[in-house]
Amino acid sequence: MATFNILHGRSLEDDQVDLDRFGEAIASLDADVLALQEVDRHQARSAGADLTALAADAMGAREHLFVAALHGSPGVWMAADGDLAPDAAAYGVALLSRHPVASWESVRLAPVPFRVPMRFDGSPRPELVRDEARVAVVATVEAPGGPVTVANTHLTFIEWWQRRQLRTLRTALSGTEGPLLLLGDLNMGAERAQRLTGLSSLVTADTFPADAPGEQLDHVLGSPDLVGRVSGGGATRLALSDHRALHVDLLDRT
Repeated sequence: MATFNILHGRSLEDDQVDLDRFGEAIASLDADVLALQEVDRHQARSAGADLTALAADAMGAREHLFVAALHGSPGVWMAADGDLAPDAAAYGVALLSRHPVASWESVRLAPVPFRVPMRFDGSPRPELVRDEARVAVVATVEAPGGPVTVANTHLTFIEWWQRRQLRTLRTALSGTEGPLLLLGDLNMGAERAQRLTGLSSLVTADTFPADAPGEQLDHVLGSPDLVGRVSGGGATRLALSDHRALHVDLLDRT
């Protein structure tokens, strides 16, 4: 299992999106199930590519789904409503699997409905910022050890609103039977992520910023029945993004 905030495929080294470099980075993770955030589809800044499809080819994923959080393009974003044409320009999250997927679901996570004052490094005064729409993609993966529900999301950076988004997601997942995994960029540390979700952190490693990570914003969280199946994991710096990819190995059975 792996999760990776890909920064729409951009490298901080040259500020470019190189599709070959992107494919090589995804292939190097060798993940059976991969959660991606900050994913572009048909955006000029990422060569008009469908990054989810490219990632699926690179890792050999038989199943994959991109779910848009926003449509349009940078500077003119609009919240996606789930009814986009297949070729519409968009930005969101994706889930990919080498194993069969029995079902898919998307969960809309509402943004803060008003501008919020935020203080940024180097700024003497707070700035009013508008939150953006968020979304989660959920799959029932037919893994070798049995079905596993896997959810991928990218939460808001506004801390006091994260709890509400997680509550919405946990409500959507409340009928889940069997093992449950929550992956993604949650924009919070491991202790808070575990407390708000009621799930256990399956791997602990700093993921941000990529060059000298000092905090873990990206997580693989699991239900209690998965804790004993962990056989390894860590964070890997790849040739793109401002995040490191987080990965964990799970045994088919305990």
